[in-house]
Amino acid sequence: MAKYRKILVAYDGSPSAKNALTLAGKLAREDKSWIKVLAVAPNYEGDLDLIGVSNIKEAIAGPGERLLAEARQIADSEDLHILTNLQQGEPYEQIVQVADEENCDLIIMGRRGINNLERELMGSVTARVIGHTGKDVLVIPEQGSLAWDNILLATDGSASCDNALARSLEISQERGSKLVAVSVVYTNDEFYALGQSVVKGLYLEADKALDKVKSWAGDLGVQAETFIKEGEPHLAIVDLAAEQASDLVVMGSHGRKGLTRLLMGSVTERVIGYTECPVLVCH
Repeated sequence: MAKYRKILVAYDGSPSAKNALTLAGKLAREDKSWIKVLAVAPNYEGDLDLIGVSNIKEAIAGPGERLLAEARQIADSEDLHILTNLQQGEPYEQIVQVADEENCDLIIMGRRGINNLERELMGSVTARVIGHTGKDVLVIPEQGSLAWDNILLATDGSASCDNALARSLEISQERGSKLVAVSVVYTNDEFYALGQSVVKGLYLEADKALDKVKSWAGDLGVQAETFIKEGEPHLAIVDLAAEQASDLVVMGSHGRKGLTRLLMGSVTERVIGYTECPVLVCH
């Protein structure tokens, strides 16, 4: 994590955003990183003249300025130096754009306490940021903390998971973390109906994914414990994270284009929605 030189914290004033900013400060102090706090004022699509607003700029930007003032108060209480930025527009677009323009290495976002339906959607802004950015994204639950003792890597062995594997190994080396890796075999009655050879092939793929973990870890002198789990992928990952008392789940983000960026309910998004610990999504 020490290679994160500049962190962008998306701030909307919610309890989860306040917690995310506080924990970003902890990371920044440990790694001597810069923090940029971003608030986004949405576009107003009505006619402000018709509703008697004399100061249009204040009407639009005022709430965002108050959010940033609140963020500065939190930073002062934590003895933390931050830079602030207020943008107007679609929140996820502004977060992605500012992260690029400011050369941020990491985007930190809070995850609110949410009901079962919202867990499946995980939060449209967060999902869209993950889908559109090329930066790593750390999503922290409202009651989450930030620690490094136990790291869980979820991998399917694909190239899109290689950065997640490399980041997990880097964290383990730098922090002295215990590394656990899991690959999930997704099966149901239809798979078994196709024959045992199909299921056996899925297990061979999982073995191959974990062999890569053990090979890369061995080259770096990192001890890695590996598991193959069967079932619904996000539930298997979340359950193992709870069993292992994981402090952080690390996952890759599969490259997506066009409308598929907007699809909710991927394994990564559902893990973020259900797990109790922070999730680091590596691109």
